[in-house]
Amino acid sequence: MKNWEAMEAFVEVVQQGSFSAAATKLGVSASHISRLITQLEATLGSTLLFRTTRRIRLSEAGELYYQHCRDLPSALGSAEEVISTLNQAPIGPFKMTCATTFGERYIAPVMNDFLLAHPKIELDFHLTNRAVDLIEEGYDLAIRMGAMKDSSHLSRRLCDRVEHLCASREYVNQHGMPHTLAELNKHNCLLGSNNHWLFQQDGQRKEVRVTSRWRSNSGPALLDAVRKGLGIAQLPDYYVADDLASGELVPLLTQYQYPYSGVWLVYPKARQPSPKLQNVCDYLIEHFKAHPNFAQ
Repeated sequence: MKNWEAMEAFVEVVQQGSFSAAATKLGVSASHISRLITQLEATLGSTLLFRTTRRIRLSEAGELYYQHCRDLPSALGSAEEVISTLNQAPIGPFKMTCATTFGERYIAPVMNDFLLAHPKIELDFHLTNRAVDLIEEGYDLAIRMGAMKDSSHLSRRLCDRVEHLCASREYVNQHGMPHTLAELNKHNCLLGSNNHWLFQQDGQRKEVRVTSRWRSNSGPALLDAVRKGLGIAQLPDYYVADDLASGELVPLLTQYQYPYSGVWLVYPKARQPSPKLQNVCDYLIEHFKAHPNFAQ
């Protein structure tokens, strides 16, 4: 800040009553204090202090200037103390978002535990399958699935997930199984939020565009439709792992299954991520390292 050092020196001279006492308080020489005051008076075009060998006295301009700036050094100290406290322990509002089902099932319980350990955090947790604008809508953190496409944000990998193409046993008995990706257009495909399914072919990532007479942005609704034999769907492991293990759902085109896609912690770019953000991200990542349903 322009003139800040000189203003601080001026305030200390007035409050301490002498140049030498102000110099001792600020840890500089008395001659340095004198130079700062002289420069400040030159900049302002006014005499602030009348100096004698025994004492100092404020001029009219000096009195006015002192009244306006006397509290600024202590205010700066208070501001620095607040930031120091903030850096030591997470405190205050934190706004985050996640896809609905994943958020309800996996993120909300972890964040509730986090709040127990950090009672000064004020959490606003918004569950939606819509890709929110982090900057425009004021979010500190978003949890997103799949490939990262927005390079304007920073991200950390939370965990992996595997997408399974599957159908009910009744559907397979009635309609048969697809054996190639090209055969998908002969089957009843059920869509979620995306118009494409993710596969791997000849070691390369491949997205296959799918058309459907049934679609929903709800994972549980999609899973129910698959279970009832309405068609084929691609769903992540945390939806269908139990059904695949029990045999209620049948895996399809496993030779084309993509190894895994990511779940990401996404946040706006900043010079220094806040302690709240760092603490939340670290806590979530540590939890998912130990979670049995997710690969790392």
